[in-house]
Amino acid sequence: MEQFLYTMSWRFPLFGYTECLRMPYKKLCLRSSENFALLVIAIGSAECAHSSSQQQQADPSFQDIPTQSWYPPSVVGSSSRPSTPTSSSASLHQRASDSPQSSSRGQPSPAEAAGIIARLKDKSIEELQRLLKDREAYNAFFNSLDQVKTQNNVRDELKKETLQLARENLEKEQRILELRNQCTIIRTTELAAAQDRLTDLERQKDDIMRSYSPAALLDKLQTSMAKLDEESEELHQKFLEKDIDLPTFVQKYKKLRTAYHKQALLHLAGQTSLR
Repeated sequence: MEQFLYTMSWRFPLFGYTECLRMPYKKLCLRSSENFALLVIAIGSAECAHSSSQQQQADPSFQDIPTQSWYPPSVVGSSSRPSTPTSSSASLHQRASDSPQSSSRGQPSPAEAAGIIARLKDKSIEELQRLLKDREAYNAFFNSLDQVKTQNNVRDELKKETLQLARENLEKEQRILELRNQCTIIRTTELAAAQDRLTDLERQKDDIMRSYSPAALLDKLQTSMAKLDEESEELHQKFLEKDIDLPTFVQKYKKLRTAYHKQALLHLAGQTSLR
């Protein structure tokens, strides 16, 4: 494991030796070019670790990844091993911090990255090279990952639901047209008559509200007071002309003046409240 991490540090300078355990590894998505490059890095890392272990046992020469790979040169480029491992740590950390690819946006969990690496570490060098050179083999491996299967299932489910909603909308098209025609008929016939009726009712409401406004009520009180005062004066004139007797005069005159003064008090109170 130590040799594997060391190999990743010099094989892919963007990641420091101590950062291999948390190697940026974005969640897989079918249409993401970044995911594609990161998966290639994982494949190359496993291949380097495997070939490095065999180098210590048998062949002293290191077998580089073929330059005929269909992956970008930035992925399968430089593979020269540094001369001394002691001088690599500081420079690798410096390059990782200076690189814009050090952003952690969209990185997967360590468990997901470890699961993919675990599927690659037991493959032979020939199998890893075939994954790097053969697009069909790579796609087959890529589509066999659980994360990709999950994304494919989600995509298929969303596609089915979208098609179902589209079919339901098309089935309701005729009903929508019928309702639209009904709305047009109502707008041109019944709505016009209802608007005329509403206008008439609003005019009646305004007339009623004006007749019961404070100013209108005070005017009515004033008119009633004047009428009561006039009736009381006529009654007094009849008494002077001896057209009615005294008991009748007192009873009617008292009633008229009482009503007059009640209304006078109400009129005065209304005027005071409006000031």
